[in-house]
Amino acid sequence: MYALLKPILFNFQAETAHGLTMSTLQTLRKMRLLKPVLRMMGLRPVNKPKEVMGLTFPNVLGMAAGFDKNATYLRELEQMGFGFVEVGTVTPLPQKGNPKPRLFRLPPDQALINRMGFNNEGVEAMVARLKDYRSQKSSYGLIIGGNIGKNKVTPNEEAASDYAKCYEALYPYVDYFVVNVSSPNTPNLRELQDKDQMEKIIRRLDELRAVYRQKHPELPDRPILIKLAPDNADNVALDVLSLVKQYQFEGIVATNTTISRANLKSSSTDVETIGAGGLSGAPLLDRSTEVLQQLRKADADVTLIGVGGILSGYDALAKMEAGADLVQIYSGFIYRGPDLIREVLALD
Repeated sequence: MYALLKPILFNFQAETAHGLTMSTLQTLRKMRLLKPVLRMMGLRPVNKPKEVMGLTFPNVLGMAAGFDKNATYLRELEQMGFGFVEVGTVTPLPQKGNPKPRLFRLPPDQALINRMGFNNEGVEAMVARLKDYRSQKSSYGLIIGGNIGKNKVTPNEEAASDYAKCYEALYPYVDYFVVNVSSPNTPNLRELQDKDQMEKIIRRLDELRAVYRQKHPELPDRPILIKLAPDNADNVALDVLSLVKQYQFEGIVATNTTISRANLKSSSTDVETIGAGGLSGAPLLDRSTEVLQQLRKADADVTLIGVGGILSGYDALAKMEAGADLVQIYSGFIYRGPDLIREVLALD
């Protein structure tokens, strides 16, 4: 079915197609037609539990951050079979993001370029949606990660405050946190991966974690992971790993999108016309997997979530063989649709 729908969707601008698809699925769910439609497409929740970071994930497949920026589509993604969803990136205050168009397809490369710029409705709107979702109990046990960032107008020297605000607001409603310091679409954000800058953020969240463990003893612990860029020198990833270990954070998400345009099949004219933004999809697979391997070689115990370039079940397996405990998809889902979910969930 997706093979028939994909050419139609690809006639729309990418961001428009995303909104149209998900709003349609949302309407089907409200009409109680989504489950039958998904079954026709061979999709249903798959229960292959895996214990990671003290959490029981229904299965190893997650939807990466950026797809559901405002926690709007959790029920739809759950019914598709995802074991976890990383909502966000969310910032303390709402922001519009960069001017449209800001999401582009590169079909010859099975890739996307985005320069969204942390467009989101703000943490208060996300909390309201998460409260509503949590109020309607599900036996499936979808795990929700909160991907947190800083507002564009917040200077880097005050970034720790923005991450702290998101952490405090979301703590009762998400299962784990991901600190996003690696998007290429917020000016100077990647400078926060510098060890000294990163430590300021980590130290502040560590202090808050201690407070909230006492404040909410009834809640399970909220693991914290750092999301890295693939474009860093190898020593940057190892520096972040050392901080993760020093502050007893749980892990790393490897990796975010890349600013590289190397070895693309798409015409250079098309790529130059699109301009700046983070590249995701198939061209990112090798480098993101290489970062995973380096991190796993350096530490056998740290939790690693592998994301970047997964276009097949084989790609997901390669991530896990490289050391990933869990995997996430986004661009691959745009290009492969339900087939990719089925292939990943079929892995033993």
